[in-house]
Amino acid sequence: MNSKPKVVILATGGTIAGIAKTGTGASYDSGKVSVEALIEAVPEASEIADLTGVHVASVGSQDMNDVIWMKLAAEVDRCLGDDSVAGVVVTHGTDTMEETAYFLNLVVDSEKPVVFTGAMRPATALSADGPLNLFNSVAVAASGKARDHGVMLVVDDFIHGAREVSKSNTLTVQAFESPNLGLLGAVHFGDFRMFRKPQKVHTSRSVFSIKSMDELPRVEVVYAHSNMKADLVHAAVQCGARGIVLAGVGNGNASAVAIEALAEAARRGVVVVRSTRSSSGAVLRNKEIDDDANGFVVSDQLNPGKARVLLQLGLTLTRDVTRIQEYFWTY
Repeated sequence: MNSKPKVVILATGGTIAGIAKTGTGASYDSGKVSVEALIEAVPEASEIADLTGVHVASVGSQDMNDVIWMKLAAEVDRCLGDDSVAGVVVTHGTDTMEETAYFLNLVVDSEKPVVFTGAMRPATALSADGPLNLFNSVAVAASGKARDHGVMLVVDDFIHGAREVSKSNTLTVQAFESPNLGLLGAVHFGDFRMFRKPQKVHTSRSVFSIKSMDELPRVEVVYAHSNMKADLVHAAVQCGARGIVLAGVGNGNASAVAIEALAEAARRGVVVVRSTRSSSGAVLRNKEIDDDANGFVVSDQLNPGKARVLLQLGLTLTRDVTRIQEYFWTY
């Protein structure tokens, strides 16, 4: 009898499935390698788990969208609802992997491991990083030690939590960091240990569910900078955004004209969340900006991309800023 745990690999494309013309080519096409070929390329992974693959999408993660998110989340729930499945691995492009992982961290209804992985080098590259990342991800997803840790990213021998992780480098294989709370664990050729559990609510204890959703509300991110005007805030409102995330300077700040435009948007019913373009730290409420007076929400430690994800989901349940602020404290 087969005693190996069953792990399902859900493929969405990305560099890990990319093909270049040469082993040293910097240019490549994302998402060209099938999920079956990815599994065959790492026979060691099949020694530790009974692997099956499902093709979900074939995109570079710059083209990831809400439709694929919903499809992926439904497939994860379907797989994990099978009692014989120990866990799921999602292969994904690195550019927006943290956002997709955080979305699943909020909507997946299971304590079983969900592990994202990817690569900075295409499958055809010399010293490609994808195969070992995939092997380590399978090892984590197959183990009961990884249960109830929320959605994780396993890359470059590290285990990151979906809420904390962010891509911090454009080229190196050490492309991800968890700057505020640190790693969940570390893995070395399949052997791993967990350092801690996530501090915020996730997965099976989340109030969010894709089962009641047909689509996600439109939320735009506006990037703050010196000499910032109000034009992009006005454009977001005119284009029908139900929420705006400010990627603010420092503690979620922006120019006076931009803050006034955001306050006017809030008065018109658009939910405004102040985040920061800084790579670490938290945005504090009612410090530099009077959030109560302006009707703003603050993102706590969530970066702008993840603040957008949580605001999209929050808006499916309420437009009350007090409740949405509580979501940001909770998740």
